[in-house]
Amino acid sequence: MEEYKTKKGLGVHARKTIAYIVLALITFFCLIWFYILFINATRSHGELTRGFTPIPSTFLIQNWTNLIHGTLPVVKGMLNSIFVSVCSAALSVYFSTLTAYAIHAYDFKAKKFMATFILAVMMIPTQVTALGFLQLIGKMKMDDTFTPLIIPAVAAPITYYYMKQYMESTLPLAIIEAARIDGSGEFRAFNSIVLPMMKPAIAVQAIFTFVSSWNNYFTPALVLHTDTKKTLPILIAQLRSADFLKFDMGQVYVMIAFSIFPVIVVYLLLSKFIVGGVALGGVKG
Repeated sequence: MEEYKTKKGLGVHARKTIAYIVLALITFFCLIWFYILFINATRSHGELTRGFTPIPSTFLIQNWTNLIHGTLPVVKGMLNSIFVSVCSAALSVYFSTLTAYAIHAYDFKAKKFMATFILAVMMIPTQVTALGFLQLIGKMKMDDTFTPLIIPAVAAPITYYYMKQYMESTLPLAIIEAARIDGSGEFRAFNSIVLPMMKPAIAVQAIFTFVSSWNNYFTPALVLHTDTKKTLPILIAQLRSADFLKFDMGQVYVMIAFSIFPVIVVYLLLSKFIVGGVALGGVKG
């Protein structure tokens, strides 16, 4: 019996060791690209053409100065991206949760059809509807504005699906019924009861939606034409496509690093809700 326990203990220890090694390798491969990016941001164009070196250089301030005082409105692009991404994330998360709540908490004839239809919309690529979308915003006089980039975030089938699945496992209908019996209105019950219970899912989807909107190049490139209204992905593409005499790889790396920073900040701000949600789920389990 003692020999069996010893072998079992060694087996568990070996599995833990292998798991930690695998996690360490995955972490390394995930973070090494950030290290390379920030190292390259400290190097000049001439140094970058000679190949990679793991040692930082001294051209970070110069690259940043050249970028800021260049022809592209980088700071304005950053503010534009922040505004569009924050508004898109807020609208997407709130209204997707509201839609999931309606499908989850109410019984009506078209319930199954609506749920299926919303998921079917998810199968339509953005590129297929791009031409009609451009014609629509042209007729509505919304071309070269942020509105066409923000308002469509209200209808986010992927976010709805995630919220619906999370709601089915964490939101008992008895709580909603008790709130109704106590005289609470539907919107009050949703805002005061449902949203706080959905914080972990909201944090996850807020991060995903923010990053998706932040990295979006296709739609903003079609809609925005004025340099002062363009978002960072468009400005990065313009910087990379500069002619040979003006092209500076150091500035490109600095701008990419500059564009990643807000995403890291958003993740750090919302990560505590994700960890809290996982811990809460473990206690319930």
